[in-house]
Amino acid sequence: MELKFFKKSLPTLIFLVVFSAIVIPIFYQLLKVEKKLKIYNPRDVNPRLVDSSVKHITKNHTIADFELINQNGEIITNKDYENKIYIADFFFTRCQSICIAMAYNMSELQTYYIDDKELMFLSHSVTPFIDSVAVLKEYANKKGVIDGKWNVTTGSKKHIYELARKSYFAVLDEGSGDENDFIHTEQFILVDKEKRIRGYYDGTDKKDIEKLKEDLVVLKATYASK
Repeated sequence: MELKFFKKSLPTLIFLVVFSAIVIPIFYQLLKVEKKLKIYNPRDVNPRLVDSSVKHITKNHTIADFELINQNGEIITNKDYENKIYIADFFFTRCQSICIAMAYNMSELQTYYIDDKELMFLSHSVTPFIDSVAVLKEYANKKGVIDGKWNVTTGSKKHIYELARKSYFAVLDEGSGDENDFIHTEQFILVDKEKRIRGYYDGTDKKDIEKLKEDLVVLKATYASK
């Protein structure tokens, strides 16, 4: 009986073996499909964060060239971030709300990636008329900012506002639509080596910080594979 059953079942077993040999590798490859990070354009974010002059852009958005002054009085431009991935945010030194958690989490990220030569950090003061170089230096010392890794910057308020509204999409328009209405968000912005935005993360939320780390692995892998 057992022999007859085996003979009858043999074609089924052969089919299952062949089927598995073909289908399982295909399924495995589908699971291995490379994850890619979104490239953000003005049309992809909250319209309240975007200057009206760029709201129509749907592709090829990049961070504009900039010229700022860091905690050491040095001029910092996009050239200092050339061929780098970086994390940007907007803050002010007297902020006693979201900035405290943001600075702590940025400092933690700086420590975590201290030996990563590809990754840098860039913070922009939204109150540059208060946050002088001396004030930024004191702030940087308190927050453990490492020179060459993390630039805490000031500059022309108009320039910073335009960067926030036309490049990073990180401040809310609360009325007049000019740099006098300068309410920054808690977002950390992930920027790739081509100056494209690849992610937004709540800089006060530990879960979002972990998501940022995961996305950095994905982003760095795309460069490693080239």
